[in-house]
Amino acid sequence: MKHLKDLDPSASPLDYYGAELRRMRDEAKLSQPQLGSIIFCTGSLVGQIETAKKVPTRDFSERADAALGGNGHFSRLVGLVLRSQLPTWFQPYAEMEAKATYISSFQPQLVYGLLQTEEYARAVLGARGKDGLHAKVAARMERQRILHREHPPVIWVILSEAVLHQEIGGREVMRNQLSHLLSLRDLPSVQLQVLPFEAGAHTGLMGEFTVLRFADDPDILYTEDFVQGHMTANPDAIREGTLRYDHLQAAALSVEQSAALIARIMEERYGEPEADGRTVA
Repeated sequence: MKHLKDLDPSASPLDYYGAELRRMRDEAKLSQPQLGSIIFCTGSLVGQIETAKKVPTRDFSERADAALGGNGHFSRLVGLVLRSQLPTWFQPYAEMEAKATYISSFQPQLVYGLLQTEEYARAVLGARGKDGLHAKVAARMERQRILHREHPPVIWVILSEAVLHQEIGGREVMRNQLSHLLSLRDLPSVQLQVLPFEAGAHTGLMGEFTVLRFADDPDILYTEDFVQGHMTANPDAIREGTLRYDHLQAAALSVEQSAALIARIMEERYGEPEADGRTVA
């Protein structure tokens, strides 16, 4: 077990967060159980975070700031901590995603990460095992904060109709996910289209891809295989990705037609929830 004297604040954002929490708690002359009672958690959880055994949430960080007079210190740090929980190969993309002004993404198998519910993300990320799942889900939810910034990026996503039929996490999880997609119509910066089965052969058959555009930097094309992701700013690749995306947009249903299809599949395939949480057709 990692002891406080062994904690190296420079080892990682998580270690630095833990060291800062310990330092400020000591300065406030509070024990771990005392701080826990103030911020509505256990002293054990405080200790696990101080020793980098547990990843803090944004809610925990905001409460810690309020209790310790952090002036937003932990709320700022937690973003770095959660980003560090993303796969190493994915972190550069997440940094670019957060800076983009326009995001265009085609997804043939899964709901785009920025549009996933917490339960759907947990099912996706837990498919290969539960180790570190809490931190992985928290990191994915943290990425979604860009949707609610004062000046969010414009996000235009095309989903294959197959995404709506692929049952991830069970019927209730899928119903809630599709309901969430419909609720995103309230965000003017988010647009969603569905590529119907009737489209047949299309320019996205090679797999998912995303184009990021920036105010002052070159565009980036991002693709993934089953091992890791790949980013490129090669002009030829960007041109090809943009052309393929334009063709997909032309073949996809309109935004309004897409919403109608999502609503229909939600009702017909995943049913209405019953009072006990089950679903009925």
